[in-house]
Amino acid sequence: MRLSPNFSAAAGPREKELNTMSVRAKVVVLICFLLCSLSLQFAEFLAQEKGGTMPLQITSAAFSAGETIPKKFTCDGPDVSPKLTWNEPPAKAQSFTLIMDDPDAPVGTWVHWVLFDLPADTKELSEGIAKQEQLSNGARQGRNDFGKIGYGGPCPPPGKPHRYFFKLYALDSKLNLKAGATKADVERAMKGHVLAQAELMGRYGR
Repeated sequence: MRLSPNFSAAAGPREKELNTMSVRAKVVVLICFLLCSLSLQFAEFLAQEKGGTMPLQITSAAFSAGETIPKKFTCDGPDVSPKLTWNEPPAKAQSFTLIMDDPDAPVGTWVHWVLFDLPADTKELSEGIAKQEQLSNGARQGRNDFGKIGYGGPCPPPGKPHRYFFKLYALDSKLNLKAGATKADVERAMKGHVLAQAELMGRYGR
């Protein structure tokens, strides 16, 4: 069967139009691909500028976020500090500060632990940090609201469980405060120097 000249003439432009549309579609796909690649590269650049590809996170082997803090780490037990672990800080970090407090205390937020000038290469605190002014790595401990140096575990009055926040801050400098500094002293010194922060919350009730 032979096609008429008119049919062949009509098919020619139509075929060219389809080819043109196909080329345009390929160009659009290519442009989208390039834009996505550039966006990813830019995001990676921003992450590197901030010093890391992941936000700062803090965890504990002793309890999960939002769960009950074991008695071992409270005034009802040996009252030792739990093991804490965190990931890489921003590249410009020079030190860490850790503050633990209880916003549910009847008298207002109660400070349980103040620790500062932790070296930037620190990735964890072992269980049972000594309750002394200065640690072997150079970190210093402040005075908690029990009037003591170092960690003081949960010790709430009977009633609804309290929340206890372990707050970790990556700083672009050391604070160089004296041991025994209060939470207020540390927060004033940190102002304008926080590169990243993370927190872990546990609960305890009696």
